[in-house]
Amino acid sequence: MRKRTVHLDFHTSPYVKVGEKFDSHEFAQTLKKAHVNSITCFARDHHGYLWYNSKNHPEMIHPGLVNHNLLAEQIKACHEVGIKVPIYSTCQWDEYCMLNHPEWLCRDPEGNRINMGDEKPNFNDVLCLNSDYRHYLFDHVNDVIDSIGAENIDGFFFDIFFLVPCDCKHCRKEMARLGIDHTIESERVRYCHLMLKEFKREMTSLIHKRVKNATIFYNGSHVGPYIKTSLRYYSHLEIESLPGGNWGYDNFPLVDRYARTLGKDIIGMTGKFHTSWGDFQSFKNKEALEYEVFQMLSFGAGCSIGDQLHPSGQLSPATYELIGHVYKTVEQLEPELENTKPLAEIAVVTPESIWDNGMTLDESLIGANRVLDELGYQFNIIDLEADFSQYKLLILPDKIKATPESFAKLQNYVKNGGKVLLSYQSMDQGVYNENPLTGNLMEGYSFWDRDYIYPNSQIGHNLPQEEHVMYEQGMAVEPISSKVILETREPYFNREGKYYYGHKHAPSTGKKGVPAATLKGNCIYFSHPVFKIYRDYAPRWVKEIISDALNILLPDRYVVKPEDKPSLSAQLHYSSNKNKFLLHLLDYPLKKNAVNLYTIDERTQLINQNFTVLVGNRKVKKVELIRQNQEIAFHQDDTKISFTVPKIDGYEIVKIQC
Repeated sequence: MRKRTVHLDFHTSPYVKVGEKFDSHEFAQTLKKAHVNSITCFARDHHGYLWYNSKNHPEMIHPGLVNHNLLAEQIKACHEVGIKVPIYSTCQWDEYCMLNHPEWLCRDPEGNRINMGDEKPNFNDVLCLNSDYRHYLFDHVNDVIDSIGAENIDGFFFDIFFLVPCDCKHCRKEMARLGIDHTIESERVRYCHLMLKEFKREMTSLIHKRVKNATIFYNGSHVGPYIKTSLRYYSHLEIESLPGGNWGYDNFPLVDRYARTLGKDIIGMTGKFHTSWGDFQSFKNKEALEYEVFQMLSFGAGCSIGDQLHPSGQLSPATYELIGHVYKTVEQLEPELENTKPLAEIAVVTPESIWDNGMTLDESLIGANRVLDELGYQFNIIDLEADFSQYKLLILPDKIKATPESFAKLQNYVKNGGKVLLSYQSMDQGVYNENPLTGNLMEGYSFWDRDYIYPNSQIGHNLPQEEHVMYEQGMAVEPISSKVILETREPYFNREGKYYYGHKHAPSTGKKGVPAATLKGNCIYFSHPVFKIYRDYAPRWVKEIISDALNILLPDRYVVKPEDKPSLSAQLHYSSNKNKFLLHLLDYPLKKNAVNLYTIDERTQLINQNFTVLVGNRKVKKVELIRQNQEIAFHQDDTKISFTVPKIDGYEIVKIQC
């Protein structure tokens, strides 16, 4: 799998002339100079037009295209310099089909078109893959293969696969056949999931028959548990995640931590744009692109940078100077990164099952990701179907629903020595039932909208020994077979009716309230939604109590990093065949200096930072800084080594050779 790729968007209006300045040699040389080794080029765009000399549908070639062999010449020139060229085609968005075949469109129960666009006008009326449009797509892919030649094709990137609650006549007919109630939106989404799985199966089968060893990816702008049923039809996974767009900077780490557990090669995808797709003549800050690409490497992913080709057909020199700046470093690092995998001592369980349109990443999952990364823990994100035994500790943040199967599986995990941290409503067994995991009787919601934790020498030991507010209502539990390890204090009253106190909440009375945290065996339970609170407010005291709980459950951790550097990301990888650890250290300051997006415009330089890494029974031979080509001193104490990194200039990789 090539890991220095460009995704070259080419959604181009039919009202412009296209390709007048395209030069295939210049095109390929620009990419080669930028250290690009794969580029996704277009066969068909969201406007619905073709970018190749179609044998079967010449009428669909873009009306302004000067050179009908554009795609073929892009491929030929790139192949001559060793660059792969997967072929892009749109699926559920196509303006030409939208305008000329309204009978192919997804419909809501009232018969209205389902549109997923913000900017108007747009090409975002969704096409139904259950209509005759399905045959149009298969015919199109056969046409691409016939026109370009199977021997010239490296792979396919199919775009726009959304779970749409379509209620068109085609979907209604199939839902009736399967006994699915089309009047329930969630059932329509479930049917769409089944239909898309079958579409992917058919398309992958077609491609494998005609183009041996082609890579295949179906892009839905997200990778989550829903993808597992059709995973066999993908050659790899790509994580579209442009921080300047709707994704933000929380998205990629969360999605990658889940996707990398699925057994496929991963490519992360950002963009060269200052904001997001279609942002012509904009340039991402160099430091931001460094951070986003190096973060992909630190999470074990390859790299893709989105660009959009100008209708002239010329690549922007400034854009490829920017891309080349960061890809030169990636190319230099690749030999060291080969065959290394991220380690994980903890698994965080996601509440996600089926990804519906309009959904966002779970608030509690975001909070868990932030706090664990700030504390330096090594972790994956999993679903309840995953193998728990790979992890020393499971975290179930705030609202992981229990089923009889998942609860029994969790009990068995604990019985065999596994450790669990739960919060709020996770694995709730119902009101007035004792939870065998936590040893608590659930009494329902706490009476208090906001109450206070009172730190002690075990939980919150670094905090002042006085009340700290909790910004969300917790659950009221009674310890039955558990031990209370953190108490609450009650306020004077809730803010309601005639009772209110100043600007916000009433202060503490000092009166002891319900438990804030309990311990039973290998299980710690927090009664507040601590991870959502951290996502929404980031109170230091919430991070401290989570940290203390983790230290109880997991006293020996893979990495100990400086406590005063929460923004310093530390990701540990291991290569068994090379018997080495790689510790990726990444720190760039994220700024909110614009209303519409976060930006990065400088590196953080850190001096003399101390680390401890758990290496087990391996004897360490040397420790060196890969980017600075510098060997550093270390001390090995039984199963751990300690060392000081003299300088971290944004990104460094520490190689621990055993």
